[in-house]
Amino acid sequence: MPASPAKPPLSAGDAAQDDSGLPVEDVQTFAEVFERIKRAYVEEVDDETLLRNAMRGMLSELDPHSAYLDADAFESLRESTEGEFSGIGIEVGLRDDQLTVIAPIDDTPAARAGIQPGDRILAIDGTPTDSLTLQEAVELMRGEAGSELELTLLRGSEPEPRTVTLARESIRSESVSSRLLEPGFGYLRISQFQSRTGEETRDALEALAPDGPLDGLVLDLRNNPGGVLSSATEVADAFLSSGLIVYTEGRLGSDDMRFNANAATVAPDVPLVVLINGGSASAAEIVAGALKDQRRAVLMGTQTFGKGSVQQVLPLGNGDGLKLTTARYYTPSGRSIQAEGISPDVHVVRGRLEVEDGSDFQLRESDLRGHLLNADGSEARNSDGTPVAADDYQLGEALNLLKALNVIQRPQAEAPTAP
Repeated sequence: MPASPAKPPLSAGDAAQDDSGLPVEDVQTFAEVFERIKRAYVEEVDDETLLRNAMRGMLSELDPHSAYLDADAFESLRESTEGEFSGIGIEVGLRDDQLTVIAPIDDTPAARAGIQPGDRILAIDGTPTDSLTLQEAVELMRGEAGSELELTLLRGSEPEPRTVTLARESIRSESVSSRLLEPGFGYLRISQFQSRTGEETRDALEALAPDGPLDGLVLDLRNNPGGVLSSATEVADAFLSSGLIVYTEGRLGSDDMRFNANAATVAPDVPLVVLINGGSASAAEIVAGALKDQRRAVLMGTQTFGKGSVQQVLPLGNGDGLKLTTARYYTPSGRSIQAEGISPDVHVVRGRLEVEDGSDFQLRESDLRGHLLNADGSEARNSDGTPVAADDYQLGEALNLLKALNVIQRPQAEAPTAP
């Protein structure tokens, strides 16, 4: 039988891929590495472990937010989206290849221990984090309620690392809380964006103003690590009666989406100050960016985290899943905040207000013997309550700004005349 004619040598342009589009040489190298590990690694490793590690590596090297999720991690992600899980209550990410705190969740072991955005986690139960993927670190911090966890932390302002021991809890976090700061001035705190956050926000706004519009509202998005995109658009929609909230662009047409406000707005006109800081990320930045670009609110605080990408969670046939970055999002003005963040309109850093104890004597009209009473027959009295700013300087400044806006925008009445 005559020998088959020799195939011409393959060029770099047309030989690098087979009919399926895969680079043949790289596939062969992968198979070679796989085989050498199986044959020569110091301990025996089964094929399933090697393949899963390879898939994890594929995802982890794309960006800090893409990951391969085994069945347990897939379930943990679902639980955190719904707002219930067992752990210490912390959102983390990779910054300069170092595991870093994005934000602690309100009223959790991490928040009560004083962990702050920007704290670097050097070790988890003695295991150095520089040897862990993001998903592996998250899995180490999750665990049975009541069990203890030791974190080694380094804060930028501290010369030496410190160790904190936390007890894991079954965390059922409510993403929305609210209260009146003063009559007419409300406070709405969103700690993260869960599946029901939009509905909870509308309920809170209605409860704050049962008898009519508020004179002003502080929306607190500090240390909010983000969450569900649709919930973020619902929250922004509660304050916007029209216009673009956010849009996304990806490689696939299905990843290009636009979210617009509708007319069913709960608080379209209330003066609004939004508090942000370095722990405000992702969905929190969507809300802040929309309200800023639409000139609907004044942003106060410090620069946000700068996560401007969208992840989809894709289930796999074996019960595992992928968390895959599929698009970037853009604020209504067309700006991507990826790796940049959103700048506040009014820059206010964390601080502490020292309140005088009143020991310095000051003479007032009411101290004079025989002083006239107020026209209604009673004496005018000042509130002796502690100012909001004594506990939270940024919040106090936000309240002061709202009061100023209220004075400026208040409709002018006819000049009063004496009876």
